Amino acid sequence: MKRKELIQLAATVLQRLDAILPPLAQEPDWTAIAYRWHRLGNKGVLESLPHPHTFDLNCLAAVDEQRKQLVRNTEQFLAGRSANNVLMTGARGTGKSSLVKALLHQYASKGLRLVEVDKNDLLTLPALLNILKQRPEKFILFCDDLSFEDGDEAYKALKTTLDGGLSQRCDNVLVYATSNRRHLMPEYMADNMAQTSQGGEVHPQEAVEEKVSLSDRFGLWLSFYPFDQNAYLQAVENWLAEAGLQMDDTARRAALNWSQSRGSRSGRVAWQFVCDWAGRKPEERTI
Repeated sequence: MKRKELIQLAATVLQRLDAILPPLAQEPDWTAIAYRWHRLGNKGVLESLPHPHTFDLNCLAAVDEQRKQLVRNTEQFLAGRSANNVLMTGARGTGKSSLVKALLHQYASKGLRLVEVDKNDLLTLPALLNILKQRPEKFILFCDDLSFEDGDEAYKALKTTLDGGLSQRCDNVLVYATSNRRHLMPEYMADNMAQTSQGGEVHPQEAVEEKVSLSDRFGLWLSFYPFDQNAYLQAVENWLAEAGLQMDDTARRAALNWSQSRGSRSGRVAWQFVCDWAGRKPEERTI
């Protein structure tokens, strides 16, 4: 093989390797207010998000009590006082994730930072904590739509993070998680049976305790409930105001028709309606 061919072959191999090898470790952009953690082997990369999706807390409707508790816990955290990890569970589209995102709008100027962590990246949480504990900012690890299946090992890494394991828990890190499952793990009718079936667990209650032990590590539980029509319309009005529009009779009828077509009333459905309504031309905003 000629020298030129060898050089071309080597260049091709290097290009293919470059596509699969992790990027060189770089210092995160600490001027950002939001990040996403990506698992790479036993460690990971902290990627800054230059334009995070955030908005005013007052945009959210029908979650006043949940907002009050979450804000109080977050303010304790930012003030250097003791605060709890938070688990938000309940009906879909009712503002669980939105509440966390809106905290950035309110408290980024006071040192709050948000780090999004996918369930598949939880195994490398110790590496992330080693990076964050050296920083002066306050970080919320945001685990959205969190749930685990039987045999999933990622929940054990999260349990250690919540309690700190043998090492002390990071003073500048909290975990805020959302889920449609109250205990984050699948629960079965057999879990409620006093007797074991053939081939089942010898001590089934211990298996149940293992499932509950993860959610128990969240000190603050916030429950979210389905919207009634009034709550849905209030959410529509709030998002319309954010878009610079008013809630008139035409918009009200259109919003109700929208929810009927979706078969659901929630804050998410309200936001989706306003996205459509605000995007229409004025002459198209008719029923």
